[in-house]
Amino acid sequence: MDQRVRNRNGETQAHARLKRLALVWAQREGYSACAMEVTLPRCRYRADLAAYRPNGRQPAVTAIFECKQALVDLRRDNGCTSTTIQRLEKVHRRREILERNLRVHYPALRVADSLFDEFDSHNFSAIEHRGYKQVVRQTQALQNRLFDCTKFETLIRYRSANLFFLVLPNELFREPEIPIGWGALIESNAELILARKPVWHEMEPGSQLRFLERIAASGTRVLNRQHEITFEKITREDCRS
Repeated sequence: MDQRVRNRNGETQAHARLKRLALVWAQREGYSACAMEVTLPRCRYRADLAAYRPNGRQPAVTAIFECKQALVDLRRDNGCTSTTIQRLEKVHRRREILERNLRVHYPALRVADSLFDEFDSHNFSAIEHRGYKQVVRQTQALQNRLFDCTKFETLIRYRSANLFFLVLPNELFREPEIPIGWGALIESNAELILARKPVWHEMEPGSQLRFLERIAASGTRVLNRQHEITFEKITREDCRS
């Protein structure tokens, strides 16, 4: 029931609970710098939780935690770029064949919108061709999946952190559906248990520093909201000084 209850930010209570459990688990594991909803360097994604663990004279450890409360959310971000591209190319070839045949059988579909006949467009939607409508829908769905549904793969490809964890309710854990390279933390008795270890990914020291800076910036934004400090207020006080 709590999965359908949302706060003012549109986040469900179930998702917020998983984030809190991840925050507790990370600090127990020595990640002393943590922040939620962190915009990551080099990509357009945000991490539900980003964590940084100092390691003395050894390189520090960075980790990203993604919380998924429902199977549809998990599968939405678990797309494979290479597989999706192959399917998209196949559908695109099918669309080219259909359009070539439709130009021959329905010459009236041509729209004279160019100076040269070979560049004129065609209004294929005018005939309500079922096969063509289906291939257009497939193209749009695959393009959306390619650009919007490969978060897990993209974060690893960009080496956004050293370690990656999925945080899931116990009933949602299915070993084959955990993305390659990711670890899995499952909720059990109000705690998280490591169900699968993550793969280590090397990260340049400069990238680790930028990662830590993003955590600090996110933490500062939270403090400003808690103390009701706005950019306008900061600017006015700077002018007074």
